[in-house]
Amino acid sequence: MSDNHAERPALPDHLAVDPRSPHHDRAVLAHDIGIRFNDKERHDVEEYCISEGWVKVAAGKTVDRKGRPLLIKLKGKVEVFYR
Repeated sequence: MSDNHAERPALPDHLAVDPRSPHHDRAVLAHDIGIRFNDKERHDVEEYCISEGWVKVAAGKTVDRKGRPLLIKLKGKVEVFYR
C-alpha cells in the first residue's frame, strides 16, 4: 500500500471536478478522494477550497441554461483525503 501512496499527487488547496475550471486536476481526480465537511463525509462536492473553508454542491436538480447543475457554496471546515 505504501507504493500506491507514493504515486499519488499532493492534494491541492483548491480542486474542481469541472474540466473547464482552472482548478481542475486530472491527475488528482484519477484517484478516489474523500471530502469531510464539518466532520461529515460528503459525496456530492463539485469544488472545494481548504484555505477559504468552503465547498460547492449541486442545488438539487436545478440546472443552468447550458444544462450544468447550479452550485451553492457552503462555508465550514473542509478536510480532504485519499481513500
